[in-house]
Amino acid sequence: DIARDAATSAAAEDLAKALSAARAEGRMVISVPLGDIVLDYLVRDRVVADDDDMEALKESLRARGQQTPIEAVALDDGRYGLISGWRRCAALRALHEETGEVRFASALCLLRQPAEYADSYVAMVEENEIRVGLSFFERARIVVKAVEQGVFDTDRTALQTLFKSASRAKRSKIGSFLGVVRALDGALRFPAALAERQGLQLARALAEQDGLADTLRNALQAKTPASPEAETALVAKVAFPASPKAPARAEADKGTAVAGGVKMHYEDGRLVLEGRAVDDALRNRLVTWLRQTL
Repeated sequence: DIARDAATSAAAEDLAKALSAARAEGRMVISVPLGDIVLDYLVRDRVVADDDDMEALKESLRARGQQTPIEAVALDDGRYGLISGWRRCAALRALHEETGEVRFASALCLLRQPAEYADSYVAMVEENEIRVGLSFFERARIVVKAVEQGVFDTDRTALQTLFKSASRAKRSKIGSFLGVVRALDGALRFPAALAERQGLQLARALAEQDGLADTLRNALQAKTPASPEAETALVAKVAFPASPKAPARAEADKGTAVAGGVKMHYEDGRLVLEGRAVDDALRNRLVTWLRQTL
């Protein structure tokens, strides 16, 4: 009996230690009341949530329950700071308000213990890069906010840490959007709709034109565009006013004789060869020469 009691006690102690270790190391899924989850523990990188995507997520949760746990860190006051899973929490909260069902009142959660505060931001960004994908504005915004909060000392450090797995070209584009975020965050109603190309052009314009940021903010405040398309059009109109048309050419390019009856015409970035000697063989030789030369 003594041996059995000792073995039972030792097994219970080992089990308690294993469960405690699994919880601390983020290997145990626990249930956390939604009211105990601090959603703004981190500045979120997602600026907006697509209505259709949110409805699809709600339908999935209603039909199959929560399949993927959120990630959070235990806080000193007994609550949990959300690292990743904002959309799941928002969908669960909406379902609980709509139905009152107890199963939507809590979220399945994995506890994390980031070695540094910065690791929490990295985890959030990585999840959204994989699951949803972020616009360049949203990527740049989380960099700006992380620097403002003192999580990182400089934009460069924040970029290289948060988007370590991204290519150098992609990080460069995100860096270009930092000026757009600092100039227009809060003024744009549909920032995620700002396309990559227009955003990069806008970044250059903001850097080159003094006062453009104030002009854009005033225009956006005065017009309050009702759709992403209207906002994009307004930004383009203010930031890139139509340039005057180039004067018409006095005389059309009649072409320059090259050799063998071949004429060459050049106009506005177009080079045209014409004549009986222009055939596939000439084309192939020209392509080979260009590849070796340019």
